[in-house]
Amino acid sequence: MTEYRICTRCVMDTSDVEISFDDNGVCNHCTGHEIRVLSSPFRQADAAGRLERLVARIKADQRGEYNCIVGLSGGVDSSYVAYQAVQLGLRPLAVHFDNGWNSELAVKNIENIVKRLNLDLYTFVIDWEEFRDIQRSFFKANVVDIEMVTDHAIFAALYAIARKFKIRTILSGTNAATESVMPRTWQHLKFDLLNLKSIHKRFGEIPIKNYPTMSIWKMGLYNYSGLVKSVSLLNHIAYRKTDAMKILHDELDWQYYGGKHYESTFTKFYQAHILPVKFQIDKRRAHFSDLIMNGEMTQANALAELAIPLYDPRDLEFDSDYVFKKLGFSHNEFGDYMATPPVSHYAYPSYARIGQKMVALHRRIARG
Repeated sequence: MTEYRICTRCVMDTSDVEISFDDNGVCNHCTGHEIRVLSSPFRQADAAGRLERLVARIKADQRGEYNCIVGLSGGVDSSYVAYQAVQLGLRPLAVHFDNGWNSELAVKNIENIVKRLNLDLYTFVIDWEEFRDIQRSFFKANVVDIEMVTDHAIFAALYAIARKFKIRTILSGTNAATESVMPRTWQHLKFDLLNLKSIHKRFGEIPIKNYPTMSIWKMGLYNYSGLVKSVSLLNHIAYRKTDAMKILHDELDWQYYGGKHYESTFTKFYQAHILPVKFQIDKRRAHFSDLIMNGEMTQANALAELAIPLYDPRDLEFDSDYVFKKLGFSHNEFGDYMATPPVSHYAYPSYARIGQKMVALHRRIARG
């Protein structure tokens, strides 16, 4: 059994089975964070000029009413991307992906943002019966990344909507400053369409007809051909989540929802209950470690936060009943699921390893 160890700088520990430490006890995630941030456009020479040229290119590529798309969840990152896009003089189309799990606060945040920024909103509503069937199949597969079902469809829908409106740029909220720390074993490649279809084929009951899909090959074709490019706008600015939250609150009446991606009821239940209980994963460690590396949190404060239970017992009971009923699981069925050992995504057909190499290549090209 591996001896427990925690990083001397952040709060990542041996709950990541692949973690490594240097002679000073600093983990590989801290090193990786520094490398990614230093490679970001805003840390390069002529950062202001790079951003100016990016904005000019997006405007020059405009073929219709809008020159870019912003996927809007009501969370911090996507909301701040929308805010910054308007400040930069861009004309974004706000796109919200409704998978049936929105919290009331997320809906209110979206309403405030589009109203205050004077944005047009396009809402993509998923075919719920299909979507639920795919989510249920991921439960039955016992794989870790159940959120892949949502994330994959969001990406696929954004690219399809971009093509529909003749938009060539998707502005993404992904960023190096607050999203660099994430163990490989805690998630799976979101574009692994083979894995998604294989799991659904084995455990699903409803054929996929309306659920949006996109392979890593098609995504690569779009980006490398210039038909549609995804741009991480927050990597072009000195992004601090705490500062962004204050600006969003003060200027757009945006309200915080209590945790990273907790704007979704399912994501809250998944991250605060399923992951820590079934998979022994507390994603707060990764999220707090990013904030520590970004100078927004101290290690001591992060450890104090980690000591706080993830769920209030009454909230857990309420959310459990809601999730079970919505997904069609009985309490006994869910109990059996939680007691079943995890299964690797690679137990099912996958092209994730090839896809990861393609994503890494794309990031290097995007950094210029």
